[in-house]
Amino acid sequence: MASIAELKALLVFLVTIASTLFLVKSANTNKVYSPCLDTTVQVSDAFTFAIAFSATKSFYFNSSLELSPCDRRLDLTSQNSQISVFRPKVDEISLLTINTSSFSPSNYGGYMVAFAGRKYAARSRPAFVANGTYTVTSFTLVLEFKKGRLQNLYWKRDGCAKCSGNSNFVCLNNQDCALRTTSCKPQGSVDCSLGIQLAFSGTDKHFSALNSWYEVQNLRQYSLYGLYSNLRDSLTSQYNKIF
Repeated sequence: MASIAELKALLVFLVTIASTLFLVKSANTNKVYSPCLDTTVQVSDAFTFAIAFSATKSFYFNSSLELSPCDRRLDLTSQNSQISVFRPKVDEISLLTINTSSFSPSNYGGYMVAFAGRKYAARSRPAFVANGTYTVTSFTLVLEFKKGRLQNLYWKRDGCAKCSGNSNFVCLNNQDCALRTTSCKPQGSVDCSLGIQLAFSGTDKHFSALNSWYEVQNLRQYSLYGLYSNLRDSLTSQYNKIF
């Protein structure tokens, strides 16, 4: 029979092994930090992508060819554009924010495109953010992978379900809830910082399924999703308190 000291030593050993396994499992193996380089990822890796803000025509070469902002032919640097870079954890539901107190998307063309990669470049379609009349502050972006390689980024719309019947909001193109820009700081009282809910779909480089997008869909029926939405859509409550 083992002594108390031996049992304690065994317990410490087991805890150490378990901790090591956990660290190995959750370690970040992706050392590519530029959004304009290619990489493959696994669950728990960090992944770098970016969002460019510019006029919608700036994202097309010769007015018709869709190119990634990483492609020099677009030359966004000379077209009054701005870029935000993010590095979320793969297959975790994340809430990305862009503080607009010192940055106004309407001053930089009013549209945004999410992108990553070079040889295997992927980009979203341009999404309207703001102009002098309306501002959209809540978005859902899905990153789709195949064998750990980014294939697509797309904006998921809810068809204005969240603002239906609310006179404080305007439904744009039957897909986005928008506030009047005059209500946003500094002209108005509402903090109209952008909130982007991020989710993943597809498979990682070990063929493990990325499930966070399905989790987002499933969570909509539970109060937990409501709590999360309160963070994402805090501007809604701010706006309602004004009236």
